[in-house]
Amino acid sequence: MSDLTLLVLRVAFLALLWVFVFAVVYALRSDLFGGRVRRMPQEAAGVAPAPSTAPPAVQSLPSPPTPGGGASVPRGPASTLVITSGGKAGLEIPLGTDPLMIGRASDAGLQIRDDYTSTHHARLLLWGADWVVQDLDSTNGTFVDGRRIDTPTQVPIGTPVKVGATTFELRG
Repeated sequence: MSDLTLLVLRVAFLALLWVFVFAVVYALRSDLFGGRVRRMPQEAAGVAPAPSTAPPAVQSLPSPPTPGGGASVPRGPASTLVITSGGKAGLEIPLGTDPLMIGRASDAGLQIRDDYTSTHHARLLLWGADWVVQDLDSTNGTFVDGRRIDTPTQVPIGTPVKVGATTFELRG
């Protein structure tokens, strides 16, 4: 091989190596600090988004069995989120009417720091009188009552919801 060919191959290899290094650094940065929050064009212009006439598709879960056979399941919106297992077991978070972001990001309302939780993993929001959990395309998924969800799903009071290695439930 000529010296010129060898020099071109070395430079090409070095450039490819730097591209790989920058790709790894970018992936680590976005995983640790999250991505940039993009504003919707309507929000940037200061215009409130038009109210949606149709609710998102919500999977209805069967109501859990009632103790004693005839007692009724508590109705109405939950007021507290209680972590039942995981690193923050026993923690109670009061719920308002605002959506609750769940994930590893610093801006998450429920911050879960484990290897199985995505930066923005799921969102818990009040839809009408019911709480709904929405998986935000997380890697390991969100589970409601042991089933992985892919659409916004209603969360009845007392139903376990698993995000990463943490399980929580809503209570009235």
